[in-house]
Amino acid sequence: MSTILIDKNVQVPNPRKITTKPRRSDQIFRSIMTFGGLTAFIVLAIIALYLFTRSTPVLREFGWHFVSGSIWNSGDGFPASKGSENPAQFGLFPMLYGSFLIAVIAMFIAVPISVSIAIGIVFYLPKRISNIVTFFVDLSASIPSVIFGLWGLFVLSPHAAYWAKLLKKYLHAIPIFSVDFPSFDQSPFVAGLVLALMITPIVTSVSREIFSQTPIELVQGAYSLGANKSSMIRMVAIPFGRGGIIGGAMLGLGRALGETIAVFYVLQLVYDKTNFFQILESKGGSVASLIVARYGEASEFEISALFGAGLVLFLLTLAANFVAAGIVTRTLRSNKKKK
Repeated sequence: MSTILIDKNVQVPNPRKITTKPRRSDQIFRSIMTFGGLTAFIVLAIIALYLFTRSTPVLREFGWHFVSGSIWNSGDGFPASKGSENPAQFGLFPMLYGSFLIAVIAMFIAVPISVSIAIGIVFYLPKRISNIVTFFVDLSASIPSVIFGLWGLFVLSPHAAYWAKLLKKYLHAIPIFSVDFPSFDQSPFVAGLVLALMITPIVTSVSREIFSQTPIELVQGAYSLGANKSSMIRMVAIPFGRGGIIGGAMLGLGRALGETIAVFYVLQLVYDKTNFFQILESKGGSVASLIVARYGEASEFEISALFGAGLVLFLLTLAANFVAAGIVTRTLRSNKKKK
């Protein structure tokens, strides 16, 4: 390398040429990531196309009524257009509404718990203990859903009757708890509790990541103005991480909407009646559980209806995940700009 002599004892190398051309390793990494993203997009497109193709007969027969209808009756397995005397009728609304009801119950329980755990990990626990808690939170996200379902069926449900009596006794003025025969056994509330346990690690992980990026300048500024730790969290950390909390909650919502086995174990499906708000009664709906419950004995036309239910659930879950990813990404970028 040629050098410029400034002094007999000092040699300064020539300035390195600045270029925007990425290194070969960066090019390889970018190619791999691009290929992975395109592969995921193609797989999603294939799944959506397959679901749409298999559900075409029922969508052509019922149209929008397939989503808005409230009767799920297989009849003799043939549609009315085929001249059937006992035609099949398929309406997804009770199952669709039940899925949202269970997911909302799970979110109502899981989000406050998750945010509290995340705040404790980031701001209160010592580093070593917070690492241990973080490890177990992340580990719990890998527990199979069938384990949660069996736990809800054999552990949670037997104790549910006592809780139902307490809720009805002290909160009967609230319509959702005012029922004639309160029973947690296979009710939307039990299903919501089980799902809350399943989505808590997801919401906690996202919230923890956002809280850990709270600018130290804002934290120290709050302390210098006389705020204690709880005040700092309320006035600085939570407003700073609000978008991340919402994004994590949306990710949890996507998981809750698509959960199958755990809900199937702890929920009594009712096909022709919508349980709008009585969460203590042993009746409810779930699109994913409907598919599991009916597929084994379904006729060809009902299988088409089940694929249609899968298509609706697929689109809803995909939309929830896209919204969540967008919120989290925008929050991370906004936080970097604030720093």
